[in-house]
Amino acid sequence: MGDVYGKAILDYYNGQKVKLLTFSSIAGKDELQMKHLFRSFEEMPELEQMALDHSKGKILDLGCGAGSHSLFLEQKNLEVKAIDISSGAIDVCKLRGVKNAVHQDFWSLKNEKYDTIIALMNGVGICGTLDHLPKFLTHLRSLLHDKGQVLIDSSDLIYMFKDEQGQIDIPLSESYYGEVKFYLKYGNEKSNTFDWLYIDYMRLKKYAFEAGFTCEILCEGEHYDYLVRMIKT
Repeated sequence: MGDVYGKAILDYYNGQKVKLLTFSSIAGKDELQMKHLFRSFEEMPELEQMALDHSKGKILDLGCGAGSHSLFLEQKNLEVKAIDISSGAIDVCKLRGVKNAVHQDFWSLKNEKYDTIIALMNGVGICGTLDHLPKFLTHLRSLLHDKGQVLIDSSDLIYMFKDEQGQIDIPLSESYYGEVKFYLKYGNEKSNTFDWLYIDYMRLKKYAFEAGFTCEILCEGEHYDYLVRMIKT
């Protein structure tokens, strides 16, 4: 994607005024508030706080962004590896003091084992589409010690298809309603279009069970979002 996301994070960290725009197939144009990527624990929503409170052992922070979650966990003297496909985001993590921040694709991780994997701010989205979810979950499981856990969040977008009377009207389509296409724009630079998945809990629970996990909701947010804990069986 030319790392549009990483350039924006790095510029924001360096004190520049940043306007990173997101364009999605379901919500159109929006702006990503950069300050949200630099939140302290106290500023995080309950869902993220709970995920961090439940993190233990050796931890992988998947899609770490600016590193706020990793920094908090390191302050608790936990061992954390923070990875992101954005080189700019990893540069910021290192500048902020994250001890082990690596520019790395999740799919390239091999021969590593963790007690906890966290993937927050709609971590399920990393897999892209519903068809890719089984492979995503299987790979997550391969990176866990026995009884290891994944703390991951998502949102059920069904609310976006409700009318004023509460009736649901989903357009007929071959794809799942939670499959969204995005691209980012920062200044004159535009990213490639990429897939991002939002999923309802019952569907995620079914796929998790098939991949060899137990799955339970730990917390529900105010915007149809939820945090789950999946434990390797």
